[in-house]
Amino acid sequence: MNLIGEVASIVRRISETEILPRYLKVARLRKADGSLFTEADLAVQEALRRELTKINPVPLIGEEMEKAEQATLWNSGELWCVDPIDGTSNFVNGIPYFAVSVALMRKGRSVLGAVYNPVSKEMFTAMKGEGAYLDGERLPLRQANEQLNGSIAAVDFKRLPRALATRLVASPPYSSQRNFGACSLEWCYAAAGRVDLYLHGGQKLWDYAAGALILEESGGCVCCIDQDDFWEASPWTRSAIAAGNRGLFEKWRNWIREGGT
Repeated sequence: MNLIGEVASIVRRISETEILPRYLKVARLRKADGSLFTEADLAVQEALRRELTKINPVPLIGEEMEKAEQATLWNSGELWCVDPIDGTSNFVNGIPYFAVSVALMRKGRSVLGAVYNPVSKEMFTAMKGEGAYLDGERLPLRQANEQLNGSIAAVDFKRLPRALATRLVASPPYSSQRNFGACSLEWCYAAAGRVDLYLHGGQKLWDYAAGALILEESGGCVCCIDQDDFWEASPWTRSAIAAGNRGLFEKWRNWIREGGT
């Protein structure tokens, strides 16, 4: 079995043993920053650490770690990056839109990505230079719309600059907007062609590490609101402008930047 196949197998197995038995049965807790987590997040992260480091013994950085430890691990030349349950609010409220996200990163850039929704059992995967797939089928499943005004956009308004958020509400350039509550899956939906555009004001490393690679390997494009090289931005607060193809991406990026933020 190749590396991506091994990772996918590990993620599926841990989802069956650690996530689904706790679905709708765990207590919700709050971290110091107010974000939600559960015992399932902690159990999944530990299981991923144990299993992933068996197949590649490099450090693992995860959402459920102290910030100081995360910052130290980020300096590793190669590391695993995981979000044990992306979309914890959905998970605890019974909304079947959450995922396990795993990436292998080298020198700050992802070379492998896997995102798995345990409820739908959809596995999105990519290896750098080898394309992106949904359960073995090459992505995208549907070509992105060529025109902004006919597009569906996934937009998270919470962290956008106020001027940009106001302009999007007052005169959106797209046809319709969604926000599902799990960044890694939103990246994958853009990669699959289920949404045409993506915009987020600030993600942390584990939010985008797997998903952004999957989008790029599907033929999509990504940059930051204020920076063209997405992978060179701050790993802890990285904004994202993305689309399923180059032509649509340029129109979307230009609309966002030309109006000011």
